[in-house]
Amino acid sequence: MTAHSSPWMTDELAMLQDSCRSFFTAEMTPHEERWQKQGHIDREFWNKAGEFGLLCASVPEEYGGMGGDFRHEAVITTEQFRAAGFSGFGNSVHSQICAGYILDYGTEDQKQRWLPKMASGEMVCAIAMTEPGTGSDLQNIKTNALRDGNDYVLNGSKTFITNGQQADLIIVVCKTDTTQGAKGISLLVVETEGAEGFARGRNLEKLGLKSQDTSELFFDEVRVPPENLLGGIEGQGFYQLMKALPQERLVIALGAAAVIEKALEDTIAYTSERRAFGQALIEMQNTRFKLAEAKTIAHIARVFLDDCVAKHLRGELDAATASMAKWWVTQMQCDVVDECLQLHGGYGYMLEYPIANMYADARVQKIYGGSNEIMKELIARTLTE
Repeated sequence: MTAHSSPWMTDELAMLQDSCRSFFTAEMTPHEERWQKQGHIDREFWNKAGEFGLLCASVPEEYGGMGGDFRHEAVITTEQFRAAGFSGFGNSVHSQICAGYILDYGTEDQKQRWLPKMASGEMVCAIAMTEPGTGSDLQNIKTNALRDGNDYVLNGSKTFITNGQQADLIIVVCKTDTTQGAKGISLLVVETEGAEGFARGRNLEKLGLKSQDTSELFFDEVRVPPENLLGGIEGQGFYQLMKALPQERLVIALGAAAVIEKALEDTIAYTSERRAFGQALIEMQNTRFKLAEAKTIAHIARVFLDDCVAKHLRGELDAATASMAKWWVTQMQCDVVDECLQLHGGYGYMLEYPIANMYADARVQKIYGGSNEIMKELIARTLTE
């Protein structure tokens, strides 16, 4: 299958693409089965990825990053998912979401303190939004951080937190003023080492993404210094979250498109080898039509995302377009992977075949980063503009 060439690719990015593919194929894919059984990737893998330059690629060199832009992040994300079609490596949260918050909204001191350690893999970062009783409705979070002397005292609980078991740094969405609704929300950064009152709950058992640590987190009278308030000004959290969400949703869509391409590639290979009734499966009309549909979807998704990446690089990616990318490409991911599993027959249901893992992992894509129903609501608000 001929690979799609994005118009924003350059020779430098093509070299990064090749090196990423080699790294993930050699250092990630062979360990996935073991990582799935242990429920998380090896902590040392973060350090390897940092040494290789795959963490915080769009962070300026002065803060320890590669000095690239979102195109570099897009290449790294795409190649991670193309390597196996699934992965527990939570780099998209660490590099493309958390590092972005610190880079865009942090004080100079905060950037100097945290970004170099994130880029090297010395610190793994998570962002804690979701609570046991609150998902997409962030305005109604209960976690709060109230001033007491020269500290914030943080109380509350979070759940479904990617990188939660290994995180050294957690950006906590909380209320610093419980009377102001969205205007009372702030982002408070917790350094977990030695943090009294902080506890990690279960590494949650999930349908898919089994090699990714996804955790409950508990904050009981955790004292956090005011210099850990992201940006140094209370009440900016909701604005910061809303400004950053289009990139988060674009990253999810890019991963989804890569999985579509990987599922299609694997299924073409499988149906070319598998024979039934005296011929290869790919010679049968139903198989060819299903794969033709999947290739069409893969192409449309990639062309749409290329346009979204170009808009994002210009600072023009609006929330509605990012929502379109997130809901449609993740829905197509689920649909295409399901069809590809069907073409694998009984073997598709066996976990030794990558398509089975892709199937299990795909389902959450329609939920996190804002459920697809929320995406459609955000798009619907623009219908009469």
